[in-house]
Amino acid sequence: MTFTELSWPIFEQAIADYHVHDNVDTPINNPYEVRSIEYYLYLKNWIDTVQWHFEDIIRDPEIDPAAALVLKRRIDKSNQDRTDLVELIDSYFLDKYKDVAPLAEATINTESPAWAIDRLSILSLKIYHMRQETERTDVDDAHRNACQAKLNVLLEQQRDLSTAIDQLIADIEAGRKYMKVYKQMKMYNDPSLNPVLYGNK
Repeated sequence: MTFTELSWPIFEQAIADYHVHDNVDTPINNPYEVRSIEYYLYLKNWIDTVQWHFEDIIRDPEIDPAAALVLKRRIDKSNQDRTDLVELIDSYFLDKYKDVAPLAEATINTESPAWAIDRLSILSLKIYHMRQETERTDVDDAHRNACQAKLNVLLEQQRDLSTAIDQLIADIEAGRKYMKVYKQMKMYNDPSLNPVLYGNK
């Protein structure tokens, strides 16, 4: 089983579990063993799914400004959690392949495996919600057909991205690629780097 063959059903499971209640305040009930890679993949997609719906809610033109500010803070926290988790998943790969000696001609990739998996997780949400649009009964055929065309592209993108991720991981395992992970350089959450924050001390 490739890594994306492991990941994709877990992403779909997290999305389905969330939509049982379809509420951003639903507590997570992660079914996998704590600290296993499956646990982290489920958690990653759950965070992405909740944030997807945060982003829908905050675009409501009638949203109360005070509620929007509270929600913006939740989105900021979600973004930080997402970044932390991507780095944790990359740590899994770094540890797994720590004994692989890169070949002399090994090259580095433009992104780490976990950031590519982050894109796959978000793509699973795009596919889920676009498929919902193709099944709506309150819209005309033109809308459903347009959404079906978009869904077809997203499914093609899923196949291509999955192939690319699995090839990257295979290349790292074989020493044809090597990993180099840059830890967070976000400045806006750091009180010592964000001038709005350190200016208010």
